[in-house]
Amino acid sequence: MGDAPEHLKETPSQTAGPYVHIGCTPNVTGIHRVYETDLGAVMKTGPVQGQEITLTGTVYDGTGLAQKDTMVEIWQADAHGRYPSPQDPRGGADPNFTGWGRSAGDLETGAFAFDTVKPGPVPLPDGRLQAPHVTLWIVARGINIGLHTRAYFADEDTANAGDPILSAIKPISRLSTLLAQPDGVNRYRFDIHLQGPQETVFFDI
Repeated sequence: MGDAPEHLKETPSQTAGPYVHIGCTPNVTGIHRVYETDLGAVMKTGPVQGQEITLTGTVYDGTGLAQKDTMVEIWQADAHGRYPSPQDPRGGADPNFTGWGRSAGDLETGAFAFDTVKPGPVPLPDGRLQAPHVTLWIVARGINIGLHTRAYFADEDTANAGDPILSAIKPISRLSTLLAQPDGVNRYRFDIHLQGPQETVFFDI
């Protein structure tokens, strides 16, 4: 590619970083008094229903190095497969669960973590059940558009086998990139690879 014209210089707005943390997680960057607690840091606002879990992971680049400036957001249903949103017409979601979280990750290791609940199965509009899953959105320096993926749970064999989304993944060998693995009592690990032989399946949303 040739040199860009002088009047078309690259600007910070062309990537999601490095300013994303300043705006979205100011406490992490040392900017206090904007929010007492960064938005999305707490997903449980009281006693919650279902199994409480911690979901952790690291985002790796194509060379296998941990990305230390990544921010990850998650959306998910509650333990009964309901969303705390007016757009979920079923209602009845757990009032003490937000269903949304944001983690800037550890600035030294890049590890992200969410204290959340294990979601229940969620029906599609046609009634077919989706296996329990968490939707993730990943942004970082150099990523122009946020990446979407899903974390399913490796210990949900029966539900995963019947999931309409997982059943459409080809080749089937890539399914493993969408499975959060048990990592201790009530803990799951979901690493994300942006490129390379272990590249995570991303969704075009």
